[in-house]
Amino acid sequence: MKIAVFGATGGIGQEIVKQALAAGHSVTAVVRDPARFRVTGRGLEVFTAQLGDGDAEALRPAVAGRDAVLSGLGARTRKDAGMAAALTRPVLQAMEAEGTRRLLTVSAAPLGPVPERQPLVDRVSLAVINAVLKDIYADLRVMEAELARSATDWTLVRPPKLTDGPLTGTYRKVVGGSPRSGRTIARADVAHAMLAMLDDPATVGRGVGVAY
Repeated sequence: MKIAVFGATGGIGQEIVKQALAAGHSVTAVVRDPARFRVTGRGLEVFTAQLGDGDAEALRPAVAGRDAVLSGLGARTRKDAGMAAALTRPVLQAMEAEGTRRLLTVSAAPLGPVPERQPLVDRVSLAVINAVLKDIYADLRVMEAELARSATDWTLVRPPKLTDGPLTGTYRKVVGGSPRSGRTIARADVAHAMLAMLDDPATVGRGVGVAY
C-alpha cells in the first residue's frame, strides 16, 4: 500500500513510518525539517513541506496517488493549542483536491464517550485532565468536526496518556467508544493500531479508542 504520513518526526509519526516500512508499504514521510527525521529504509520518500492554512496546494504531490494518509499532527504542549486544526485543514484540502480518501488521524481519549461503569477515580481524573488541557481539547474538537464534514473516509484514533514503551501489539480497541479504565498506551502501539485499521471498513467515519 502507498501511504503518506504527516507529523512523521513526532513520536507516533516515526513509529508509523518504521512499522509501515517493515510491513512492506511504500511511505511518503511529510516533514518540515528533514534534519530531524532519522528513519531510513527501502520504500521511503521524504517530502519537505511547511504546514499551515493556505498550504494545501503544496501538499497535493504528497497525497496524490496514495491509498491512505495517516496523521500524528497536533499540539505537544498547551502553548501549541490550535495547531491540530490549523495543520490538518490543508491536509484535508489537498486530499479532497486529489481524490485521496482514506485518512486516519490521532485525537485524544477524553474526546470520546465515557465508558459504561467507568470507575469514579477515572471519572475524576478525566475531569481534571479536561480542565488542565481544555485549550488542546477544544482544538481537537475543531479538528474532529472538520474531519466529519470532509469528503474523506476518516477514522479518529483516540489514545489516553502516551508513553515511550515498546511495541506490544496487545491493547484494547473500541470502535465508537473508549476502553474502560484505559489510562495509557505506548506511541508504538498507537501506530500499530492505526496501520491495522487502514483497510478496516468498520472504523470508517468513527472514533476508535485504544488503550491497555
